[in-house]
Amino acid sequence: MAVSGLIMLGYLLVHMYGNLKFFQGREKFDGYLHETLPHMFYPYLPEGGALWIIRVLLILALVVHAYAASTLWRRNKAAAGYVGGKRYHTTQHKTGNQRSYSSFKMLWGGVILFLFIIGHVAQMMPNWLSPGGASDSKYDRVVNGFELWWVVLLYTIGLVAVGFHLAHGFWSALTTLGQNRSSTRRGSRWTLISIALATLITVGFISVPFAVLFFGAGS
Repeated sequence: MAVSGLIMLGYLLVHMYGNLKFFQGREKFDGYLHETLPHMFYPYLPEGGALWIIRVLLILALVVHAYAASTLWRRNKAAAGYVGGKRYHTTQHKTGNQRSYSSFKMLWGGVILFLFIIGHVAQMMPNWLSPGGASDSKYDRVVNGFELWWVVLLYTIGLVAVGFHLAHGFWSALTTLGQNRSSTRRGSRWTLISIALATLITVGFISVPFAVLFFGAGS
């Protein structure tokens, strides 16, 4: 789970770098997507070869990550020795159950992330899902889509879910791999680094739709 998560984190950083080329204008943005990316490692790899390797690696990482999460959840449930809602049983809540923020977030955060990935992949396909209007230019499709407030809202919700997931996931991955030796989470330097990294990625991605919707970028 830790290794597959770090692979996807690495992709997010590269993906964010590509998204920020939006601020260099249509020519640079479309050139990066249509010329630079398909010709990575050419002629050592055929045109588009590196992209297909990345896609396959990401799909494998996502499947492994989901399988590992499901397996760990089942093991933790069995080890805890509880049945249904009894795990969070308390007399301090009117329903008798007290769910923590983390337990609530992991369920709905996972659902939001799954739906966000599906929608985002569909939006990246050439004129497959193009809110605001189709175009041969990916730059124009970005502008057309993010001029709609509801698209920006859905995108923001998805990115906030990603940010929460990263803030916990990066710290947890380093702990799993033996790099976090602090006796408490608060005392670990990786806690602040994890929050900073999650904030950087979230703000980096959200900056493009906010620039389009609120400041007219690309118009």
